[in-house]
Amino acid sequence: MGLRTGVLLLLVLLIAALAALNWGTLAAPVPMSLGVTEVSAPFGLIMLGLTVLLAIFFVAYIVYLQTTVLMETRRHTKEMQAQRDLADRAEASRFTELRNFLETQENAHMASNAERHAALLARVESLEATLRARAEQSDNTMAAHLGQLEDRFDRRQPDALAPRDVRPVDLPPQF
Repeated sequence: MGLRTGVLLLLVLLIAALAALNWGTLAAPVPMSLGVTEVSAPFGLIMLGLTVLLAIFFVAYIVYLQTTVLMETRRHTKEMQAQRDLADRAEASRFTELRNFLETQENAHMASNAERHAALLARVESLEATLRARAEQSDNTMAAHLGQLEDRFDRRQPDALAPRDVRPVDLPPQF
């Protein structure tokens, strides 16, 4: 129980105790002016009734305020939920756009990489062809030089090339 509720309950109990202890005074008829005429009525009971009526009015007012606040809170909650849903949809849309953008970028990179790869393979094939041509040219040059050396060797005199004291040597077989 809150402090305000405790204070209000204490005040109601005090008013009820004073009314019970002074019931005779409250119920005694006294002459009372109503402005136009004068009547004899229990002034204490009329004031007590007005106090009770005022308390009922305040309780009704508090209930009305509480109901209004609750309804306003529900409306705000619904609006907040609608805004939250809207924000979630917008965020999901942004994520979808980002994913599409990233996929597009990835596809562009993949295409670029494929082009570079194809260009690299073409370059490697070109270099291989050039290397083969040079190797073949080198083989042909080497064969031509060997042919010239053999030709020179064959043109020389056979006696000048033969060694004088040469003994045959047994060579091991080669595999």
